[in-house]
Formats: sequence, C-alpha cells, structure tokens
Amino acid sequence: MTNLLQIGASWLADQMKTHASIDVTYERGAEQVPIKATVGKTEFELDDGSGVVVRIQSRDYLIHAADLVLGGVETLPVAGDLIREAQGPTIFVYEVMAPGNEPHYRYSDSFRKLLRIHTKHVATEGS
Repeated sequence: MTNLLQIGASWLADQMKTHASIDVTYERGAEQVPIKATVGKTEFELDDGSGVVVRIQSRDYLIHAADLVLGGVETLPVAGDLIREAQGPTIFVYEVMAPGNEPHYRYSDSFRKLLRIHTKHVATEGS
C-alpha cells in the first residue's frame, strides 16, 4: 500500500531543494561536497543553572540526507564540521554544533529524507 504521507514529505523536500535552497559547501577536514540547502533557524531555551533561561538561536541548514556524501560514503553530520555559505564576495563559515546537550542535527521529517543541521557562525572570509 502507498504511504501518502511519505510521498507528500518527499515531494515537499524536493520542492524546497528546487525552489528554496542556496548553494553551500559542507566540509569535514580536507573533504568537501557542494550541497543545496534551505536555510532555517531553531531557537533553544537553556537554563544556565541559576534559574535564568537563556535563549540561543542557531542557523540551520536543511539538506537531503542522501546528498551528504563524503569520501564516496553517505554520512551524517558530525559536530565540528563546517558549512561555507557565499554571499557575493563574502563567505560565512558556520560550525556544526548545538548549545548545551542538544543534538547538533535531527531529521526534519518522519521518513529521514531531510536533515536539519544546527550551526553557529564562527568566521567571515573575504569581503
């Protein structure tokens, strides 16, 4: 039997990649791969231990899980990987990470087609 929700989620992921994505470069050490990514954000609320709630926002990149291929092997994001996003002559560098004990990525759909990767801006190159 056909799973209509899976078909719909796949269609939506494909539409996001085709119509709402930018070109980025995903890097792990010396290995890199160009990827189409949709930019998003996640707001985290963390207790700092003294009762104060700190709000932190991450820049997220939504990518097709099948597109993250490094060294010829489909892989998952690892904390410390880099994503480079060019805007004109400027390249913004984001490190894969999440605050506190939060995971640095999660699947964005029930069928594991889309990854939502949490990042933090760590450098700006060029200009």
